[in-house]
Amino acid sequence: MCGIVGCVLNKKAAPTIIDSIKKLEYRGYDSIGIATVTDTINLKKGSGKIKEVDSEINLKDIDGNIGIAHVRWATHGNPTKENAHPHCDCKNNISVVHNGIIENYKELRQELIKEGHVFKSETDTEVIPHLIEKYMDEGQDFLTSVQTTIKRLVGSYALAIISKDDPNRIIGARNESPLIVGVGKNGNYLASDVPAILKETNKVIYLEDKEIIILEQDNVQIMDYDLNPIEKEITTITWDSEMAEKGGFEHFMLKEIYEEPQVIKDTLSESKKIQEIVQKFKKFNRICFVACGTSYHASLIGEYLIESQIGIPTEVILASEFEYFHKILDDHTLVIFITQSGETADTIKALKIAKEKSETLAIVNVVGSSITREADHVIYTRAGPEIGVAATKTYLSQLICIYLLVAHMGEDQELLNKLDTISDLSEELLTREEQIKEIAKKYKFAKDFFYIGRGFNYPTALEGALKLKEITYIHGEGYPAGELKHGPLALIDDNIPVVGILPPGPSYNKTYNNLQEIRARGADMIILGASNDTQIEDMEDKLLFNPIIDEVLAPLLYIIDLQLLSYYISIEKNIDPDKPKNLAKSVTVE
Repeated sequence: MCGIVGCVLNKKAAPTIIDSIKKLEYRGYDSIGIATVTDTINLKKGSGKIKEVDSEINLKDIDGNIGIAHVRWATHGNPTKENAHPHCDCKNNISVVHNGIIENYKELRQELIKEGHVFKSETDTEVIPHLIEKYMDEGQDFLTSVQTTIKRLVGSYALAIISKDDPNRIIGARNESPLIVGVGKNGNYLASDVPAILKETNKVIYLEDKEIIILEQDNVQIMDYDLNPIEKEITTITWDSEMAEKGGFEHFMLKEIYEEPQVIKDTLSESKKIQEIVQKFKKFNRICFVACGTSYHASLIGEYLIESQIGIPTEVILASEFEYFHKILDDHTLVIFITQSGETADTIKALKIAKEKSETLAIVNVVGSSITREADHVIYTRAGPEIGVAATKTYLSQLICIYLLVAHMGEDQELLNKLDTISDLSEELLTREEQIKEIAKKYKFAKDFFYIGRGFNYPTALEGALKLKEITYIHGEGYPAGELKHGPLALIDDNIPVVGILPPGPSYNKTYNNLQEIRARGADMIILGASNDTQIEDMEDKLLFNPIIDEVLAPLLYIIDLQLLSYYISIEKNIDPDKPKNLAKSVTVE
């Protein structure tokens, strides 16, 4: 997955483009490149993060009022200067940036090589400018050449394209990869995501699949692949560019963890809308969650909640595996899709399959994203922009939506009342930063971690382990506490820290006994328990006491400890938690 920015302005474009593309570095930071149009294509690019490349070649020092830029998360070809976008044709008359994967690029590449085209990179993207060049050489104009080209592409793409022979416009296209239009006072913009352009405008048009955009300084034209014009609604974004800045925090991840109490409040305000959605539901005899990554862990908690509180059979399926299960859907099944971005390719594909048989509900953070336009019902998480690659506040907001959904489906006023206390309780957890820092110092050299929990808190163990892997590069494994004796206990010794999640509730005694078994094997333990838990007070372990809350609600609080623990271990290891290696935000490729 990558980030794209393009603009046509009444002033020099490069400074605006580079400032904008920096807002998308969470989508990729293997390489950076920019191209503008004057009487020629002006191109600068390099491998590495934006700051590193900019210090070497001064990316803003490039003329032209029209330009495109790209930050890359490598899929085809290593993260080198040659593979960095933008890519050009043989004559350097056309320049393209691309997010997505062209599945038939090998066949197209071989065809073009036979016709005499010379390729400079290993990427799938480079076939695009060469195809456009081919059709322009055959007499087609710029727009028609792009139209002919994209009809030959198989796969996903968001494209922004400039041509020396048509120097007053950018042509863009979208298929299964996000692309938005910004309508501004100084010109118009293209981007992969809203934060890139919020400093310039809050007026946005969301493109659909198989749409083409012509972007000029004072005009925007949107059309289908047959070049028929399409009327589109302009959306006003309600959050501003400051919400996407660090606000005095060293990293976005820490800022976003500290925003969690407010995010919980904001998402709880969706309660009435969720109730209205529930009232529209027909009678379901089965519920299915579909998600990836962190959203998958939130879905697992949803499974525990629905089955225990409402009694409807529920299962959770990874979006990438959904095509192997969809035949069991029917019109009495509710399929719930959870995605932060609303643009995850596997989740979008699963939604399109599910819609053929079942009612669909999406839980999404990004207003106007692809999944919000496909699902029968939509619940917004109200987390605001999340820039850190590791999901934190969006995970909690997803959980709040799930708890609200279950409370309204079960008409459970007691659960709704308990949810109203969570925001204030979460603020308490953010006051013990120094204690978690000390624990992080002790375990920064660990090679492996186990995270264990039971019932509602087993998914919390999975999510805690995922956060550790993502931003510290330490192997972490989440496990049901009762399953350790079926193999993993053989790995336990004094070199492997174990994080035990131990809230009060029916599973407390069994989990406590599991922790005793681990202690007997000599492991160091970090135990997350309730502040009134006298049984663990005298244990010779690292203890993190949480507000007194039952195990059903514990996932809403105990995960904050684990997010902070991973964050501070990454800091101790001198790793940038906002930009972990090999990862990028909201992966939209398959």
